[in-house]
Amino acid sequence: MAAPGFWDNQENARKIVGELKTLKAVVGPITDILQRSEDLSVLYELASEAGSDDDFAEADRELNALSGALDRLELRTLLSGPHDAGACYFSIHAGAGGTESCDWAEMLLRMYLRYFERAGYSASEIDRVDGEEAGLRSTTLDVSGPYCYGYLSCERGVHRLVRISPFDSQNRRHTSFASVDVIPQLDEVEVDIDWDKDIREDTYRASGAGGQHVNKTSSAVRLTHLPTGIVVQCQNDRSQHKNRAHARKMLAAKLYQHKQAKRDAELAKLYGDKGEIAFGSQIRSYVLYPYQLVRDERTELKNPHTDKVLDGDIQGFIDAYLRHRAGAKV
Repeated sequence: MAAPGFWDNQENARKIVGELKTLKAVVGPITDILQRSEDLSVLYELASEAGSDDDFAEADRELNALSGALDRLELRTLLSGPHDAGACYFSIHAGAGGTESCDWAEMLLRMYLRYFERAGYSASEIDRVDGEEAGLRSTTLDVSGPYCYGYLSCERGVHRLVRISPFDSQNRRHTSFASVDVIPQLDEVEVDIDWDKDIREDTYRASGAGGQHVNKTSSAVRLTHLPTGIVVQCQNDRSQHKNRAHARKMLAAKLYQHKQAKRDAELAKLYGDKGEIAFGSQIRSYVLYPYQLVRDERTELKNPHTDKVLDGDIQGFIDAYLRHRAGAKV
């Protein structure tokens, strides 16, 4: 990276920096654990020589911390898919239910943004459609960081919320749904696309934040893949050219996922595996009334601290599902 001209090609430079971060995310924890294990051995030797209960207690605390670090490293080994180490497009869509579901989608967005901060991921919004009264109908984020696709793929599915509605004057209990979709970002197009015949491109004026220039010019780009009906759109940049390039990358990723889903569906018919391919199936329930509990329907993991979960404390659910998924493949 110190080579002359390295930063002249920004896109290539970002790619190399991302690869470096991924490698450090693998090598760093291993080096740290090896060093800490050596230090722990010395701690126990010193405790034995001194015969001090406090010294033994300190060594035991470090042993527990080291055990936790080994568990996290073991989970990392479960992320061995072809795209697990890379970046992803992360989308949230409100379900049926109008304002309730739009508000729930906004709550989910906040939860995941807080999780991205905890995990050290960077995220930028590339498309957003607001709800008519509150919340949002849909949003798509560009998320990058070591193994972010591998971890976030565990969140794909429908999320259900049960609460007393703040929009109901009679204070009745409502159930809302929102779906999460995660697709990997591809460095190279891995699907065949006839950009001239199969793609319809529409341009329009962007909405939301971005300044007057964004809203007064047709900088936003919408691409429709005619054979499948898959639609992507991008409006985060003032440049129509950049939005088009980003939309093409996103469309290629969605078509790749579509191809993989078709293949998985065919395998399901052959082998009867219905668990992994139930697109849109409910994966988690967040109950705020009449009691407080977050329950993962796949692993049966429960957490009564709903406020912490909705503030981004979801790593436990992700880790549990990684183990569950690995066990199902054995």
